[in-house]
Amino acid sequence: MDIIIAEKVNKKFQLKQGQNINNNGVASNQIEVLSGFDLKIKKGEFLVLVGPSGSGKSVFLDLVGGLSNPTSGVVYLDDKPVVAPSSKTAYVFQQYALFPWRTALSNIEFGLESRGVLKEERIKIARELLSLFGLSDFEDRFPYQLSGGMQQRVAIARALATKPEVLLMDEPFAALDAQTREILQNELIRIWEGTQTTVIFVTHSIDEAVFLADRVAVVTARLGKIKEIIEIDLPRPRNAELRSSNEFAANRHKVWGALKAEVNKAQQVWKLAPVFT
Repeated sequence: MDIIIAEKVNKKFQLKQGQNINNNGVASNQIEVLSGFDLKIKKGEFLVLVGPSGSGKSVFLDLVGGLSNPTSGVVYLDDKPVVAPSSKTAYVFQQYALFPWRTALSNIEFGLESRGVLKEERIKIARELLSLFGLSDFEDRFPYQLSGGMQQRVAIARALATKPEVLLMDEPFAALDAQTREILQNELIRIWEGTQTTVIFVTHSIDEAVFLADRVAVVTARLGKIKEIIEIDLPRPRNAELRSSNEFAANRHKVWGALKAEVNKAQQVWKLAPVFT
């Protein structure tokens, strides 16, 4: 069953007054990011989007999350067009986006609090999630007292607290060191496998995409649309040893084979295209 369907989605952004960009040799005050973007995402799957910078991966997440609307086309969530933020979705950003005046516990409580969940139940859910992420001893710490990895754990726990149907993750581990990033990938997979949550995950790391995904959707250089969807035929549950296997390398090769031309194309476009300002 498909929980998200994007049909013929186009997205343009209006530039600020006095700004223009080159569109096929003509100065325009709009920049088009997505064009003919079609994608179906199955309920409960872990889908990863990869593509060159500027291809519209994060823009698509915003459309699914109702933070922005398509210029044309439709994004459906549970067969209903997305026109505004929904309680069915939750978002984890690259920046930790925690409230600095709240402790780890009360940050996780926030979404539940805004929905009117009673305090006793909020605290119970938040503590269960802190335990899942190995943070039980840090519930009274403020964000500035936590490492980057700990802060992102709290951010993910806050998103999961409301039990969303769809979890949107926009390069959530990009700012972390390699060791912490790998640890959090393992924790995310472990926790996700115990839920029915659909995850849409944006990354620039091919290794991360292959390790996490059921399917990897490769997005073309701008104008962004789906070029190819690659089934990742690796067994679950997944563990650290899988990363050094021949099967992992074979899947990585498939993803890079689809992505390489788009990365090269994006570099040439940004290098050669004149921009009017």
